[in-house]
Amino acid sequence: MIDYQRLLHWTIPDTRQSYTLRDTLFYALSVGFGTDPQDAGQVRYAYEKDLLAVPTLATTLAAPGGWLRDPDTGVNSVGLLAAEQSFDIVRPLPVEGTVIGRSRVTEVADLGAERGAAISTEREVIDEKTGELVARVRATTVSRKDGGFGGPPRASRPRIAMPERAPDECWDFVAPGNAALIFRLHNKLDPKHPDMHADLELMAKLGHAQPSLHGLYTLGVACHALLRTCCGYDARRLTGMGARFTALAYVGETLRTEIWRDGANVLFQTRAVERDKIVLGAGSARLA
Repeated sequence: MIDYQRLLHWTIPDTRQSYTLRDTLFYALSVGFGTDPQDAGQVRYAYEKDLLAVPTLATTLAAPGGWLRDPDTGVNSVGLLAAEQSFDIVRPLPVEGTVIGRSRVTEVADLGAERGAAISTEREVIDEKTGELVARVRATTVSRKDGGFGGPPRASRPRIAMPERAPDECWDFVAPGNAALIFRLHNKLDPKHPDMHADLELMAKLGHAQPSLHGLYTLGVACHALLRTCCGYDARRLTGMGARFTALAYVGETLRTEIWRDGANVLFQTRAVERDKIVLGAGSARLA
């Protein structure tokens, strides 16, 4: 069972990651840039000449890995579910370099015995060479089997609701059949733990007829949509974004990102068109 004080003050070791132009290009290709090789906006992220990094690359940099699977945390790792992700870009992401990730637990909330526990973290991504802060990355994970441990409820936060009017912009992207197999390569591979995005036997056991997409993949596709429709494919104009993972999306589905503009603030959600299911909700982004 979760020990509230112990988990809230858990020390997450710093992580160090070196990455190259090839890694930055690979990330962009993995979330759909370059699918139209004659679109100059897309190619700007898929070719090393005048390369820009996709802002959601920050969510993969110097990540602390599977620290919640450490038995000493008291967390039941069987029921872990990514719930929310957001980030702020402090300065444009370097297209190559070495970064340090400094993570801390910011909240441990009891959602109740039926809903689980919400564990939130914040990671500072720091350029090792300059010592400058590059990005702040926030994530919330729900441990579905750890509710009712006696901790506090979640702190109140502004509710983000989509406007009732039609979206100002929409962009459709079909997730290719190998999308999950490619995107999983951004994570540290662990042969000891079956991966529901690749292991066919585990997929069947979980009741999935086809591979599900990573939440961070859908966020990357939404970022692609925002860069395309709101930023003229200039990553320097997108200073931050975040959303809730509301349902699983699957390979082969059409992901439609619906966008509402309000000056420098943008709201968005992503829908799996064939099932008419919102898979990424309560999305917001800021433009420079």
